[in-house]
Amino acid sequence: MSSQKSKISETLLRESIFIIGTVSSVEGRKIRVKVKKDKNLSHLSYRGRTIKNVSVGSYIKITKGFIEIIGKVEGEYIKEETVYNREYKKDELKISRFLEVSLFGHFSKKEDRFKQGIKEMPLIDNECYLLDRDEFNKLHRFFSDERTITVGVLTEEPSQEIKLSIKKLFASHIGVFGNTGSGKSNTLARIFSELFNANTDKDNFKNNASFVIIDFNGEYTKEDLITKNKKSYNLTTRNSDGDKYPIKQSNIERLEIISVLLEATEKTQKPFLNRAIRNEYLEEDFENRTKANVLKTVKDILHKGDPNLSVAIFSEYFSHLRQLETNGQNVASGILNKIESGDLKYHSNSSTYYIGQYYANSDIENVILNAFPNLNTIAIDSSNLGKLKFKILSQYYHEIINGYSNQEHIRPLIGRMFKKFEMLGKLITTDNYNSADNNLEVINLKDVNLEMKKTLPLIIVKQLYDEHKEVGDFELKSLHIVIDEAHNILSSASERESETWKDYRLETFEELIKEGRKFSTFLTVSSQRPYDISPTIISQLHNYFIHRLINDLDIKAIEKTVAYLDKLSFESIPVLAVGSCFIAGLASDIPVKVDIDLLPIERQPRSETINLEKAWNDNTSQPDQEIL
Repeated sequence: MSSQKSKISETLLRESIFIIGTVSSVEGRKIRVKVKKDKNLSHLSYRGRTIKNVSVGSYIKITKGFIEIIGKVEGEYIKEETVYNREYKKDELKISRFLEVSLFGHFSKKEDRFKQGIKEMPLIDNECYLLDRDEFNKLHRFFSDERTITVGVLTEEPSQEIKLSIKKLFASHIGVFGNTGSGKSNTLARIFSELFNANTDKDNFKNNASFVIIDFNGEYTKEDLITKNKKSYNLTTRNSDGDKYPIKQSNIERLEIISVLLEATEKTQKPFLNRAIRNEYLEEDFENRTKANVLKTVKDILHKGDPNLSVAIFSEYFSHLRQLETNGQNVASGILNKIESGDLKYHSNSSTYYIGQYYANSDIENVILNAFPNLNTIAIDSSNLGKLKFKILSQYYHEIINGYSNQEHIRPLIGRMFKKFEMLGKLITTDNYNSADNNLEVINLKDVNLEMKKTLPLIIVKQLYDEHKEVGDFELKSLHIVIDEAHNILSSASERESETWKDYRLETFEELIKEGRKFSTFLTVSSQRPYDISPTIISQLHNYFIHRLINDLDIKAIEKTVAYLDKLSFESIPVLAVGSCFIAGLASDIPVKVDIDLLPIERQPRSETINLEKAWNDNTSQPDQEIL
């Protein structure tokens, strides 16, 4: 009996301390709470412990019978009333404190956990309480029955670890946003490091999950970053010594890809490319058929005797062939020298070309071989890219010689082809395509020029996505694509590219983010400029890590598309500390402000800011660097 009395006394004492007031008004999910007079101090005392009293940003519990509704304090104000005191027979000023509270969930007695959503609204005069330690922990224990990763600690309560469900986080599209120096690179590295650490001994994870990081600034290529068991492709357009990413030839020969790669015009150049890549004449016995094709092209020019083609077309043709010859071959160069020295002339009266003493009006083939005896030894680059270039080139000369196409319409495309394919050849290989042995690939674009930085990620992502869809088995196999500095390729406002290219690029990524979940394909984007990213992409993300953002346009872009954050959280985004961020989405029942744990120095991404004072100090041998 005494123990029961003691329990009742403890309950009454606890409730008398934790009660803060009563509901005074209900307007949708927004309510007002009138605070008791004795609960206006900053802290309360309970059994020798100091408890932080209710304030803006605090969580409160509203009891309605056996239902416990949870809300967040978004603001507070005071209300002054004039009350007549009968005892003293005079008016007195009465000041009351009110809290503005937004409701967002409830405690489930059956499951003994917090759940999002409100089943019932509170009533006027329902009592409101502070959360005790157990209730606070329960509120932030999002998925107790699932495997989780620890990402950091609650900013306002550092003793409270924040754990996120692996299933809810990584089976979703993720957005990591924040200005330079806000800590977003560490956050991106942290969540994937925790994932790999949690699954390091699981073979099914290695066999069934594929991760690809598109790294624009070379931040994620450190040996120990995320995992040692990764393949890094350090690409460069500065020389031919860098790594080459494997791409299927069939993907390069897609009309959409090659059209945007070569910036083909819609009405003339794109149909021409379609005819070129569909021509299968050179597919078999490439070496002999190229020699025959070169001889035929020269014969056709001479046989036509068209003054509009002129001697210049010979120079142009062999100038192009010189760029396609196998290394060490100088056949095209030798012929080009002969042409430019005046060996080839055009006789206007007879409308006939002549080479030295030979007129091209009889037995043309022998005339050509006598004038250029080594022409039939020419060897064209037989790599897949070399074959594709020759296929396009031969189609070009076939059409302009026979009058099927206007030379002025197609010639600019040929010039771009040599330039773009030269850059592409430094970055990819189509001859030795093998699927990756590691389940994490990092594609480093730090030393790639701007032109190819916009093009190559599209080709790679398109290939990965299509291959994954072809494999099927979506209940087991998953593909996770991570794009750092995503505004580089997901911008909807870029003016450096054609509309066709921009439309195709955005359509590809928007399809991936809208339909990818059905095929177990998930996109993670990280950016310091969310305003520049297509709103369609931002709005389709499921989980957000929002670091400090200063620009109003960036904040508004987030505010328009992120339904999870409350007004108070949005207003505090510009003043977040380095390493602090709001986590909101499917992986957390409530939006939380978290300090993301800093990775060890050897596992941090390369996003440091140098300490100039120490770097310039003669007494300092090694400058300290501050991770951002």
